[in-house]
Amino acid sequence: MRHLELHIIQSVPVACLNRDDLNSPKTAIFGGVQRARVSSQSWKRAIREMAKEIAKEEGSKLFCGDRTRRMVYALKELLVKKNIAENVAVEIAEQVADIIETLDSKTDGDGYKKIKTVMFFSKAEYEAIADTIANSEDVKNAIGLLITALEKNDDKEKVKALKPMGKILEKGAIAKAIKSAQLKDAADIALFGRMVANDPSLKVDGATMFAHILSTHKVDNEIDFFAAVDDLNKNESGAGMTSTLEFNSATYYRFSALNIDMLSNDDHLGDITLKDGTVVRSVETRKQVVKTFLESTIQAIPSAHKTTMNGNTLPAYVLGVVREKGHPIQLVNAFEEAIRSNQGYALESIKRMLNEYSDLKSTWGISAIFEKAVVNKNLKESLNGFKEKVEMCSLTELINGMVAHVI
Repeated sequence: MRHLELHIIQSVPVACLNRDDLNSPKTAIFGGVQRARVSSQSWKRAIREMAKEIAKEEGSKLFCGDRTRRMVYALKELLVKKNIAENVAVEIAEQVADIIETLDSKTDGDGYKKIKTVMFFSKAEYEAIADTIANSEDVKNAIGLLITALEKNDDKEKVKALKPMGKILEKGAIAKAIKSAQLKDAADIALFGRMVANDPSLKVDGATMFAHILSTHKVDNEIDFFAAVDDLNKNESGAGMTSTLEFNSATYYRFSALNIDMLSNDDHLGDITLKDGTVVRSVETRKQVVKTFLESTIQAIPSAHKTTMNGNTLPAYVLGVVREKGHPIQLVNAFEEAIRSNQGYALESIKRMLNEYSDLKSTWGISAIFEKAVVNKNLKESLNGFKEKVEMCSLTELINGMVAHVI
């Protein structure tokens, strides 16, 4: 399969990018020593959020997916806009949400029922569901009965009123409405995938692949003891409160990949021209999506503790690879033996990674149709004489070079 890969070395100072259930920075044992770890899910969310911002700044509506449990609220809002009374819209929205995913007994801040798991849907998909409901004769005929039942607060009458809506408020009809949206505004769903346990037909396999992010060296979490002063307490000395939190600092190896072939198939972002001649998706659309994905993957970072431990940094080194066959391959084994250093880890991490890449090419015969790297200026000289170096370029050249291979 044709795919692209990003291999990134990035140093992050004092931070707690991703916490476990005890509020400690996540860790993992690799190569027999403890490493700092950031879950792929955590970094993916940062990437999705940045991709949305980039698309918004460029006036694009390609990244409109939202992961939420507030499906009832979202659908109710659209039904009300289609002139369905609010109390009726809530009942219908609950029926639909319970078909797609089981309703929970818990409600959101506005008092609407939530679904049990977070679901990933786009605005166009919600619109398609709302249009199908609003245009259904079965729904129109039953609305009067439902209003009467709600006025009487009669559950039996409510069930009777909802029964005529059965044809539209059923799994097959709702799934058909969702699929009709064709991910036209949901590049994020095409990239990151969607799991729907109640209806596997709505499942979308993500075209991207991520690994958990590991430090290239041994890391021990440290504890920060802090004290807060009570500004209005003038009569007592000492702190108003004291507490602790854990942190670490690390140089990370990050890996991500994108299946270019999958992205171009009909279930994802394959070519689509509507009946009126409007081109919804084309190779140009996919190129724009991949460009946004690359920019956000390279630059995004989880925002945990961003006001007290701002960990925002940019990578020291980004290796971009495009291959026509085979499957994506990590270079993490370059760090199976943890790096030992008291003068920084970035440069040695880059050299180790490039050696691993060279070994894989010579041992297993893997080949690339594109391979270039972006390197921090202060590291360029140190890498100039390095035997296994990859051609260096600007970030724009790297991204454009990779996007050129999108089909």
